Amino acid sequence: MATILGGISIATPAIAQFKLGKIVGAAEDLAKAEQLNDADMKQYFDQMAAEMDKLNPVAGPKDPYGKRLATLTSELKNHDGLDLDIKAYLVVDVNAFAMANGTIRIFAGLMDEFTDDEIRYVIGHEIGHVKKEHTKKRMQNAFRLSALQKGAEGAGGKIGRLASGDLSKLFNDVITAQHSQGNEKEADDYAMAFMKEKSYDPMACVTALEKLGGGGDGLPWLQTHPSPKERAKRMRKALNG
Repeated sequence: MATILGGISIATPAIAQFKLGKIVGAAEDLAKAEQLNDADMKQYFDQMAAEMDKLNPVAGPKDPYGKRLATLTSELKNHDGLDLDIKAYLVVDVNAFAMANGTIRIFAGLMDEFTDDEIRYVIGHEIGHVKKEHTKKRMQNAFRLSALQKGAEGAGGKIGRLASGDLSKLFNDVITAQHSQGNEKEADDYAMAFMKEKSYDPMACVTALEKLGGGGDGLPWLQTHPSPKERAKRMRKALNG
């Protein structure tokens, strides 16, 4: 490649071209992060959901977990403008997650511990993270980090490479990182409204959180939902108030 400077043609060394390409790529990624729209989000989460379903055994319609989840979510085909795809993973962890494309996965370990309405609380809580755009902001942040990483590499930085193209890595960055207390409060409040709107027992919000926070360290719900005991107290106070 040659650049024109003051009318003089100067050949750019190959290594400089490589670094310039890295920096330009970083700038493009940063711009993309700021411009992610709903269609972009759905595309990324569709890919991520497909990858997660490959990595985890999904309960079929004849499986006891699949049957139970289908029954308790029979009225949850969509909510608040979000089309829902709710399935169970035959995994022993007490775990669940939702994505901005409407994917919701409930783990068998959580279903073993929770009543139907407590599972519905978890679904409402996870939808809350989506509708309050917590997952969208995380996706944007993941792209920003990738952009900054590429920029550092292009400028000769020594920061470890971020595998932005690895869907499993993206899942960890966007879905399983710990939520802030503020995000949890918003998702809990959303879940409470969700339970009342659907005529489910709102006390399940409290009892589910008490299970997560009770007995030693409680149930390790991804370790991404902090202070379940305090959240249970707040939710109980809201119900009794």
